Amino acid sequence: MRGLALACHPLPSAAVTVLALLLALGAAPVEVALVVGAVLTGQLAIGWHNDLLDAARDRAAGRADKPLARGDVSARTVRAALGGALVLTVLLSLASGGWLGLGLHVGLVVGSGLAYNAGLKATAWSWMPYAVAFGTLPAFVWASVGRGTAPWWVVVVGALLGVGAHLLNVLPDLEEDLRAGIRGLPHRIGSRASRLLAPLLLVTATLVLAVAPPGPVPAWGWVAVGVAALLAVPAWTARGKVPFLAAIGIALLDVVALVLVG
Repeated sequence: MRGLALACHPLPSAAVTVLALLLALGAAPVEVALVVGAVLTGQLAIGWHNDLLDAARDRAAGRADKPLARGDVSARTVRAALGGALVLTVLLSLASGGWLGLGLHVGLVVGSGLAYNAGLKATAWSWMPYAVAFGTLPAFVWASVGRGTAPWWVVVVGALLGVGAHLLNVLPDLEEDLRAGIRGLPHRIGSRASRLLAPLLLVTATLVLAVAPPGPVPAWGWVAVGVAALLAVPAWTARGKVPFLAAIGIALLDVVALVLVG
């Protein structure tokens, strides 16, 4: 069970599920539970699918952090868990958002994650699944809890967060991925350009959140933009782990602002 849990990419899975929970708060408890359940099972499926496809490469690279590569869990067990998660994702998405919810979540959010795993991550279009999935996630939540169509700026902010997350997520494994023949967008533009682009996208998301919603810009909106701009300075200029941590700080700020505005 421990190997199966670690093979699902627990931190990203938990982060996306918590984001969906925060976006759904205020709706009826049953609606919130269905949305969170659908997103959780979808993220589990994406994580298990990723580790299954990468098992041979992880084993050859001696990845001690990968349960399948270490033999802590069998491929058969992960396949069974993946199949069960996909079935639950379809059922819960349909129950929470109807056919529209099924199309948005399974077709676009989960489908994008599976497409990334299946090969898009090694192409110049590696950013696209993140943009589509993160941009669609708020739309799925809005539709499932009876809020109607998500505003355009919510979708744009989600997409910007997704691409920024992609760049930041790949950076620690950039050299290892290159040795394995993976050449996604971050690998093609290089570490330095990725470190510059990720904070820029995240600061842009903060700005959109501040100025795009109807009505005058609230005071907290300008404060958020100012804090994001301040964090961007070390994200672009510092060394070591500071740029990564600063960029993560901007992403967290954007998530909080998105939840407050939503």
